[in-house]
Amino acid sequence: MHMTIMNISRHGTQPSPVSNAGGSVDSDARRLAATLSELIRIVQFRDRDRACCHDVSVSQCYALKGVFEAGAMTVNDLAAFLYLDKSTASRIANGLVDKGLIKRRRAATDGRIVLLVPTEVGAALHQRIEADVLAEYGALLGGFEPEVRAALTTLVGRLGQSFAARVDTSNGSCCTVP
Repeated sequence: MHMTIMNISRHGTQPSPVSNAGGSVDSDARRLAATLSELIRIVQFRDRDRACCHDVSVSQCYALKGVFEAGAMTVNDLAAFLYLDKSTASRIANGLVDKGLIKRRRAATDGRIVLLVPTEVGAALHQRIEADVLAEYGALLGGFEPEVRAALTTLVGRLGQSFAARVDTSNGSCCTVP
């Protein structure tokens, strides 16, 4: 089988034919690492630029998403969701509280537990950012056939699950499990 991999740069894309027939796992891993690294770099910078339009950082966007989707979560839960340590997650949460996007409240079942919950302003911002992201991804996927879109979504989801399964968040760190 012959595939074309896009060589992505800040100035556009250049197709690079890459054969995946007979490649070793090591060479495939090397190509995957390079391709994912470049894709993640581009997406992070795009996300950073978009987030700045809303006066929040990319980390704050992800945190707001986590809190919004959970409805309520502790700082420990937020740290696990973000794959960060508790002190970093706490600083991110403090920034969102200061901006009025989330608030802290005591859990009804145990007053010692402090939950992070989205405010109405935070929920509206999350929904606005999410709508922008979905519109952009819809435009990106529009040029692909339905079966390619489905395969891409499945593959990226499986990659995400595989990476997540190798991360140990039990101690608040993001160390890779051997």
